[in-house]
Amino acid sequence: METFSLREYGRSELASLYSPSISSQSAWKKLKLWIKRSPGLGERLAQTGYQNHQRTFTPRQVSLIVEALGEP
Repeated sequence: METFSLREYGRSELASLYSPSISSQSAWKKLKLWIKRSPGLGERLAQTGYQNHQRTFTPRQVSLIVEALGEP
């Protein structure tokens, strides 16, 4: 089993790590919902410059997601 590393991830790539048994499109929708429902996570991501149309997460943004949701 590989260890998770904090690096840049495509949004579907990261989402698929959290939900490997569903399609990448469904995984992204699920991750988006988790981000929205996690208290303050959306705001913290926005402070890093994240915008909803963005296709990748920076290492800092990945760090914030992992801090809020745990490692995939």
